[in-house]
Amino acid sequence: MQSFLGFSSYYRNHIKDFAHITSGLYKLCSEDVVFEITKERRDAYQRIKYKLTNAPVLILPDFELPFKLYIDPACIQALRAALHQRQIVDGEQREGGICYISKQLKYSEARYGATQTECLCLVWALEKLHYYFEGAVFEVYIDCTPLKSLLNMKTTNRHMLRWQIAIQEYRGNMNIIYKECRSHTNADGLSRWPLDNVKSNPAYEPEAAAKILSISWK
Repeated sequence: MQSFLGFSSYYRNHIKDFAHITSGLYKLCSEDVVFEITKERRDAYQRIKYKLTNAPVLILPDFELPFKLYIDPACIQALRAALHQRQIVDGEQREGGICYISKQLKYSEARYGATQTECLCLVWALEKLHYYFEGAVFEVYIDCTPLKSLLNMKTTNRHMLRWQIAIQEYRGNMNIIYKECRSHTNADGLSRWPLDNVKSNPAYEPEAAAKILSISWK
């Protein structure tokens, strides 16, 4: 519950009555309160989930503007990323989410070190969302300091070398920015949710979204 509230709190400025809706959920995080899922709390949880996946929190991409990619590998053996963009909505500039993606690590990948896993997460996110980044300027936000110098890092690790090559095509347009973990809650919060038995919905795959966005409506 703490992870869910931490993630959703990142978007609280775009969710009307966020504090009121989540007041009962926050009480569940207290050690002095019995963890009881009432109908009101279940409804509040579902309302926040709905708001996180609909406007104004979720927005359509504008390919004339730069993108922001937030990545964070999970402590529970999964990769997560959130794609954002700053747009002018109703006369006000704000940052909104475009999509959230996740992937469970393979057994061999789960044995990687912290820097390797963060690098894997970056390469995976770039490949998964490449439709958004090809020829576009974008920023990558990470909470792993060594990854900032990834493109110039000298290494003999075969995985790292392969990943460096995979990232080269984005080098001129990608800016890697370090962001402290406590302010990285959109990706960090996602990375702490379990992925057991979660299946991808093909209708919401980035490839399908890109095909829809490429359709001319004229």
